[in-house]
Amino acid sequence: MRYEGQIFRPFSEANSYLLQATIGCSHNGCTFCGMYKKKKYRVRSMEEIKEDIQMAREYYGDLEKVFICDGDAIAMETHQLLEILDTLYQTFPSLRHVGSYVGPRSTLSKSNSELRSLREGGLVKAYLGVETGDDRLLKQVKKGVGAQEMLEAGRKLVESGFNLTAMILLGLAGKGTRSREHALATADIINRIRPKYLAAMTVTPVPGTVLYQEVQNGEFQVLDAFETLEEMKIILENISLDDLKFVGVHASNYLPLQGTLPRDKQKMLDTVELVLNTRNHSYLRAESMRGL
Repeated sequence: MRYEGQIFRPFSEANSYLLQATIGCSHNGCTFCGMYKKKKYRVRSMEEIKEDIQMAREYYGDLEKVFICDGDAIAMETHQLLEILDTLYQTFPSLRHVGSYVGPRSTLSKSNSELRSLREGGLVKAYLGVETGDDRLLKQVKKGVGAQEMLEAGRKLVESGFNLTAMILLGLAGKGTRSREHALATADIINRIRPKYLAAMTVTPVPGTVLYQEVQNGEFQVLDAFETLEEMKIILENISLDDLKFVGVHASNYLPLQGTLPRDKQKMLDTVELVLNTRNHSYLRAESMRGL
């Protein structure tokens, strides 16, 4: 397969064929993200994309899962995405799942009918980086939207039928009073978006990012393991959705947790409480084992 630059995908797409339809991210301004800093956003030609699909067919044979890269494939023109989806489903008869990252601004730029057509065309899974429900914090990290717009983007995706994973960042506010506000606001926006999956990750300063420079300058203090667990606890306590799959096993997290809310809520909270009460580092993922 041929790719330009480093390729990123959600850990839940580990078994998917990665089709690079765009290069980079259409926004690419978040202070904490270093994934696409070396790429200038552009849409690949349909000829190249279809050639790659055919190459995948010849190499893999039939496929069940595809993830469309790079950072914000939904920023493409709707008719282009529909053409890609049609080609994928014609090429791979067993295909049952196509997913992509979706940016909030790109999502808001689509009409409801466009989003529905993409879902009906086979774009099943959408991964939205909500990060936080704190309006002030969203603006501080230059997400490109405020909390109300993020809510609207999430609701549009859910109402259009997408299987939505909302991704949040523990520790995004750093040390200080806003940590609790971040956690409470995040639980609130998730309750209002109503995604099927909630994926929690932990802020990890990446060299080359604004956040990393803020850490170096002493302007941002990274939470320690137990402080991030305090945030996770607050979020879990305040989620009120039924049948929400909580996925907190990402490599950046100190304490891997997952379960279905509300069924497994108390079990997960008991685990967090145990670690917080004992301050036993043996329960935690070692720093050397943490990553992006």
